Order: sequence, then structure tokens, then C-alpha cells
Amino acid sequence: MSQPRVHPTSIVEDGASLGDGVSIGPLCHVGSEVALGAGVELISHVVVAGRTTIGARTRIFPFASIGHQPQDLKYKGERSTLVIGSDCVIREGVTMNPGTDGGGMETVVGDRCAFLANSHVGHDCRVGSNVIVSNNVMLAGHVTVGDFAGIMGGAAVHQFARVGAHAFLGGMSGLENDLIPYGMALGNRAHLSGLNIIGLQRRGFSREQIHSLRRAYRLLFADEGTLAERMEDVEKEFQDNPIVREIIAFIRAGSKRGICMPHAET
Repeated sequence: MSQPRVHPTSIVEDGASLGDGVSIGPLCHVGSEVALGAGVELISHVVVAGRTTIGARTRIFPFASIGHQPQDLKYKGERSTLVIGSDCVIREGVTMNPGTDGGGMETVVGDRCAFLANSHVGHDCRVGSNVIVSNNVMLAGHVTVGDFAGIMGGAAVHQFARVGAHAFLGGMSGLENDLIPYGMALGNRAHLSGLNIIGLQRRGFSREQIHSLRRAYRLLFADEGTLAERMEDVEKEFQDNPIVREIIAFIRAGSKRGICMPHAET
């Protein structure tokens, strides 16, 4: 066991919980209800407030603001929480807010995520594991992001929108609707532009799996019939394919936003 190391210029309020080997650099402030897991490192000038829990070995860089009250005018001081997983990297200027009474009282971030400089995670978001959120990305309140998703620089995701697992949202995109798992969306306002083929290849999906996804994608977003009718056809053809079934389940689950669709051909 190794004792936490706290720089003399930092403030750790009474009641805060510091795990083995925690390192707190210069000019940080850790609130009384914060719990830092083993090996967490606050580089310098980091503020962690509220009822915030940070998992083991997560590193937070200067000027990040973690756990301060939500940027929601309906917030009335309810004792909501922010939970961040293990082995995350939170770069300079990142902001993450806890939940609200209107959204389940909890913001949750999974393990092994990377949040690059000046990105924002709004209240009541649920971010999976192995997610990359690039510079200046804005996740509004109540956004859901699936495992292994990538959201590139300057993108904005509308409140209540969902980004599916393994999906890719291009830089400077404005996503108003739900992005299907394995999909790729680009533009402002964002449109579905295909599958995240490069991401799938990097993560070891087989040629056969990618081929099946391509065929299912073409059928789902063909011109003929309604989306509901096309979903039924795809569901029958790919009933034994768990990856395609994941997309169908995502669409059927629905949300307050519609599904991000391809541009209509002219």
C-alpha cells in the first residue's frame, strides 16, 4: 500500500476519500464528498466537487472542472451524483456535471474513456466504456453514448440523443437524432453516411461480420417501403446475427429523438 500524495498548495476537504497511491498535484481542490480510487492522478489545477466518484488510475489534467452543479436552470440543489470509471484520461479544461432530478440523479462514465481538451459531459449523460470524446465536443444533458463510440472534434450532440456502440460522429457535426450502432454520421445537421468501417476493422471485426452489416445497412435504408417494413425484413433475414439484431433493437427502443437518416438522393 502507498499513501496518497497531496501537494501542499492543494486543498482536500475533510470527508474526501483518497485511495491507495492517489497523487494530487499543485493547486487542486477536492470536495468533502469526493471519492478518488486507487492510483487516481490530478495533475494540477483540477477541481473535483460534489458527490463525485472517480475510478482507479484515472488521470485528470489541468483546469478540468469535475462534478460542479449541473448547467440546468431547473436544478434545485438535489444531491445528485457523478460516477467516472477506471483508467480514463480527462484532458485540460474538460467539464463534467452530475445528474438532476429530471434525469435519474446520476451522470455515469464508463472505463477506459478519453475526453480530450475542453470537451463537456452534461447532466444525466450515460457514456459507455472505451469511448473517445475529442477536443471541444459538447454532450448535452441526457445524452447516451455506447461502448467504443468515437465523437470527433467540435461535434455537438443534442439533449436526449443516443450514439450507438461502435458509432462514429465526424468532427464539427451537429447530431440532432439517434446514431445507430456501427454507423457513421457527418455534417451539420448530421446525416447518416454509412458504417464505421475503419473502426470495425481496427477492433477486429471479421470480413464476414462487416459484409453482413453492409448488407443489412443497405436494406434498412433503401428507398422502398417504410423503415418499419424494412426493419421487419432485415430482422427475418438476420435473425441469427447478433450484430445486426443490436441495430434493430436500438431503433426499436426509440427515444425522444428520431433516427439519424441518410441524405435523400436527388
